[in-house]
Amino acid sequence: MAPPPPPSHDAGVPTGREDDLVGKRIASYLVEAEIGRGGMAVVYRAKDLRLDRIVALKLLAPELARNDTFRQRFTHESRVAAAIDHPHIVPVFEAGETEGLLYIAMRFVAGADLRVLIDRRGPLDLTAAVRIAAQVASALDAAHDHDLVHRDVKPGNILVAAGTDSDHPEHVYLTDFGLTKKSLSLTGFTTVGQFVGTLDYVAPEQISGRPVDGRCDVYSLACVVQETLTGAPPFQRDDDMALLWAHQYDPPTPPSGLRPGLPATVDGVLAKALAKSPEDRYETCLRFVAALRAAAAGIGPGEHSPTRVDAPAGSWSATPEPPPAPPRWAAPVFPGSG
Repeated sequence: MAPPPPPSHDAGVPTGREDDLVGKRIASYLVEAEIGRGGMAVVYRAKDLRLDRIVALKLLAPELARNDTFRQRFTHESRVAAAIDHPHIVPVFEAGETEGLLYIAMRFVAGADLRVLIDRRGPLDLTAAVRIAAQVASALDAAHDHDLVHRDVKPGNILVAAGTDSDHPEHVYLTDFGLTKKSLSLTGFTTVGQFVGTLDYVAPEQISGRPVDGRCDVYSLACVVQETLTGAPPFQRDDDMALLWAHQYDPPTPPSGLRPGLPATVDGVLAKALAKSPEDRYETCLRFVAALRAAAAGIGPGEHSPTRVDAPAGSWSATPEPPPAPPRWAAPVFPGSG
């Protein structure tokens, strides 16, 4: 079966005829092919003519480049993100502006994002879910150490490449760090009046416009973990307003009730990570994953947690198939909520 197309809500699309850019030069990059798009940017595979390497080149919508505040923050925060040297964060090579276009050049990651893998293969087994979550958590906590809050953690922003061996069957990259909030005291809204976040994974404090910190990423990561385990995020509603209400007021459905064979102890861990108040969640993403690993292994709070978790019998393994055909892309930097 042919692989699904790139998820349209995960990149963003500037206005105009983007296909006209194929074969054109943007700054020092030769555009080769479009590999992802959504509401506010387009991602291309491009050749860096200076260093003779392939990159993922993201072009943001022209109306954003015309906003002086946005442009200044974009440049500053992209540089801060580029300064984070972490094995699970997609490296940002350059961010700049040329002929009215804001662009970001990133490492080109061969593989599929977690959204594509879940859609293609179904829910992951417990071992794989914890292993992937741990890599994402490590990246998020590293960003938080630099006062960067991601605010849009979702499967489409988690790239899964082939790992090194049977103990590390996949290498996970977190992307979309170009337009995060440098200040931990800022809200989930941009200065140009646009909401940052994707509704299936957005924390209650982002919805209400309260200040956000790293614990909003704990919430979003927990939403991703629940979808990884069950095939669906914690809340599914018929319209956006009902979904926003559910994030703020409704209890999540325990995953063990949706996926036979999941330990009931996992329910409590996810419930804590999905608490409506940030004060009631885990303080860091890695603490959340540590509790998840222990609960999955049937270990109570305070007991020693092993480094591995045995998967339920008969469950699907996350060992990657050979790297899929295109799409091969780095996920977007400013996807918005579409």
